[in-house]
Amino acid sequence: MRVLLVGAGGVGGAITRIAARRPFFEAMVVADYDPDRAEAAVAAVGGDARFTAEQVDAGDEAAVARLLAWHRCDVLLNATDPRFVMPLFRAARAAGATYVDMAMSLSRPHAERPYEECGVKLGDEQFAQAADWEKEGLLAVVGMGVEPGLSDVFARYAADELFDEIEEIGIRDGANLTVDGYEFAPSFSIWTTIEECLNPPVVYETGKGWFTTEPFSEPEVFDFPEGIGPVECVNVEHEEVLLVPRWVDARRVTFKYGLGREFVQTLKTLRLLGLDRTGPVTVPGPDGPVAVSPRDVVAACLPDPATLGERMRGKTCAGTWVRGVQGGEPREVYLYHVVDNQWSMAEYGSQAVVWQTAVNPVVALELLATGAWSGAGVLGPEAFPARPFLDLLTDYGSPWGMREQ
Repeated sequence: MRVLLVGAGGVGGAITRIAARRPFFEAMVVADYDPDRAEAAVAAVGGDARFTAEQVDAGDEAAVARLLAWHRCDVLLNATDPRFVMPLFRAARAAGATYVDMAMSLSRPHAERPYEECGVKLGDEQFAQAADWEKEGLLAVVGMGVEPGLSDVFARYAADELFDEIEEIGIRDGANLTVDGYEFAPSFSIWTTIEECLNPPVVYETGKGWFTTEPFSEPEVFDFPEGIGPVECVNVEHEEVLLVPRWVDARRVTFKYGLGREFVQTLKTLRLLGLDRTGPVTVPGPDGPVAVSPRDVVAACLPDPATLGERMRGKTCAGTWVRGVQGGEPREVYLYHVVDNQWSMAEYGSQAVVWQTAVNPVVALELLATGAWSGAGVLGPEAFPARPFLDLLTDYGSPWGMREQ
């Protein structure tokens, strides 16, 4: 396997550190718009000759396709933010390469009823091309991070091995992470966080299909394992709700994120001030008017999450809560994966949230390389057998857990 990794930020850098310890691939080309970031990601693996650095604009489909061909890469792994999903998705298909991402094509709210009906859903643009990918014998594995990703694998595992019938699948994400020296410092991309938290959340119900609610709706307190404890969680737009019902039979699917009241209030303030917008606004500059994206300005004013590891304390938990029936009896379980920031920093030099995101696409690449996962079309993690993934994740030194509720 020869991999083109596009994006050498926090997650991309963690991917190189994780992959360097595994023998399943022949080469990994690390490409970024900023050549210094690509070089730094390669330097971090200590002279492993399988890694090389390149410069590329993720929005330039032709340039990405040429890079795939030049390095004879048969897989494109997308570690950029969701704005670049479609150009990279199309570039992979043009080059005849397998495509893997961790977030799907962007949504657009319904023009008239944004908090009741879906407009363009997450992943719609990719699924619209599924028949073409399948016809050409090509594979796109979409939403293969931690959430979406591992959370979807948990849903598949629950359906295959733990339940006869599933009433509800709820992804529940929470943490007790703190960052020394900062009043407000998100542990993941603020650009992506604003996108998923301020868009209308999507819920799935049998008979009703997909529909939307108000942001931060249906608050509940969820007790997270391994010392994290109770965290208030709210509805947030996320890919799992769009992926799980395509392959897993469940009557209801939700995603709730443990944001905390202060974080929610900050996001609401950004929206109130128009600082969540991605379209350009004109501001004065030293050489005249300059067009800038308010959201990009917010991101530039905050610390890079990848650099916060030494200041972070605590754990992060990603998991899937499932309620249903097994053997005629009601059952509830929470399948989860916890990463302690102290461990991930000591072991890999990566903070917990980006490491937890990064390990899962590397596991998926290894399963594709060995043939344990295979297929054609545009497929979510639920479309593949779960047990090989969970076994290999444990082999990577990062076991998962299950708690009866």
